[in-house]
Amino acid sequence: MAMKKRMTSTPHDAVFKRFLRHPETATDFLTLYLPEAIRQRCDFSTLRLQSASFIDEDLRAWYSDVLWSVQTTCGTGYVYVVIEHQSSPDSHMAFRLMRYAIAAMQRHLDAGHKTLPLVVPMLFYHGATSPYPFSLNWLDEFADPQLAKTLYGCPFPLIDVTVMPDDDIVQHRRVALLELMQKHIRQRDLSGITESLAAVVMLGYTNRRQLRMLFHYMLQYGNTAEPGVFLRRLARRLPQYEETLMSIAQKLKQEGRQQGRLEGREEGHLEGLQEGSRREALRIAGSMLQNGLDKEMVQKITGLSADELQPLCG
Repeated sequence: MAMKKRMTSTPHDAVFKRFLRHPETATDFLTLYLPEAIRQRCDFSTLRLQSASFIDEDLRAWYSDVLWSVQTTCGTGYVYVVIEHQSSPDSHMAFRLMRYAIAAMQRHLDAGHKTLPLVVPMLFYHGATSPYPFSLNWLDEFADPQLAKTLYGCPFPLIDVTVMPDDDIVQHRRVALLELMQKHIRQRDLSGITESLAAVVMLGYTNRRQLRMLFHYMLQYGNTAEPGVFLRRLARRLPQYEETLMSIAQKLKQEGRQQGRLEGREEGHLEGLQEGSRREALRIAGSMLQNGLDKEMVQKITGLSADELQPLCG
């Protein structure tokens, strides 16, 4: 049964559903066919038929399953049993059942439960081809089942930059700058990693667009108390990039005027600071305030005092 075709009911399916939606019949069925380790944990007095609405709308169309839930005899856990009826073989049935199982797990979490339930997919088959010709281990559907088992049977790969030494990160070529920035963006003033940032940029793996994005991110979300000081310090260590840094600042300033973006206003301020003009800082602060930027943030970016900003707030 192709997954791109909507499930249509058959007389076989109708009879199966009518029987397996009966609690006593379902209890006998599950007692007979559930794996022993699962069956021993089930309290069948709590067996409840689940509504089709339990499954996402986009998945419900593909299945004719019966879905039962049962509480476990140890604690407050749940076991869901998906019973699928099939009168013709489907090479992707294992994957279909896995999708259904994951959808059931998601709805269980959405209902407020804190742990995943066990969902046992079961297939009842009575087709003309005998025995059933396909594996019901969904991993066997991969071109390399052993590799798939290695991936999905173990914890997923984790790239945790919070525990990586900076000395290791700077060796990561084209991802080093991203990792370094995101590791420290919330942890400390970015001026503390000026040397590491400069070392990464000097390797030449970062293009102009990425640098522009970096400064936007750094100025908007970092904890640098004096962005202008930070940029000047970085420019001193990267003289070959000084013109690039300043042109980026100018471009962001122009975009800020045209589009009202915070990134443009912040970079525009940096250029104003470099010019050493208090008048320019006041002008930029006024523009920021007019565009709704928080007063405290304007103070932080421009370095102006509350008294200096007060006339602009009227």
